[in-house]
Amino acid sequence: MSRVPLIETSDASGERQALLTQIHGAFGATPAMFKAVANSTAALKSMWGSFGALGGGIIDAKLGEQIAVAVADRNACEYCLAAHTVLGRKAGATPEELSAAQAGGSSDPKTAAALRFALKLVEARGQVNDADVQAVRDAGFSDEEIVEILAHVALNLFTNYINIAFAVPVDFPAVKLSRAA
Repeated sequence: MSRVPLIETSDASGERQALLTQIHGAFGATPAMFKAVANSTAALKSMWGSFGALGGGIIDAKLGEQIAVAVADRNACEYCLAAHTVLGRKAGATPEELSAAQAGGSSDPKTAAALRFALKLVEARGQVNDADVQAVRDAGFSDEEIVEILAHVALNLFTNYINIAFAVPVDFPAVKLSRAA
């Protein structure tokens, strides 16, 4: 049971209702995570805006979902792992690619470098060094892409923390975590 109410679109008004309606339109349903975040219009606006902005970024959706799966597994967020596994498949990732990403790896060297950097950001709480950033550059990422990788990590930390802290019920097919928190 969620530690905060799950706000239904029909119980919301104004900007909150409009945002929930947009989210419902995008997913064909309103995921429980957004219903939990809807307790704060500002937080909902921030999260939904970040999804939209990064969805229009230069990092493709497949890599964005691989980053999300890696971060979710590292943070033991069952909700995000389940959601981003579904979204990753829709973005063109194979089950094998998502399983590898969940463990922080990829058979593609460039993707592997992005995932190593993303997980270093998580594990070191952002305390990366020149060599960490250079390794991502050396793998072929531009500075714009590197900043977007960090933005994906930051958004996923936000969603992971929402789901873990508020015990949001998982409403996507469950995926087993590969590592303990």
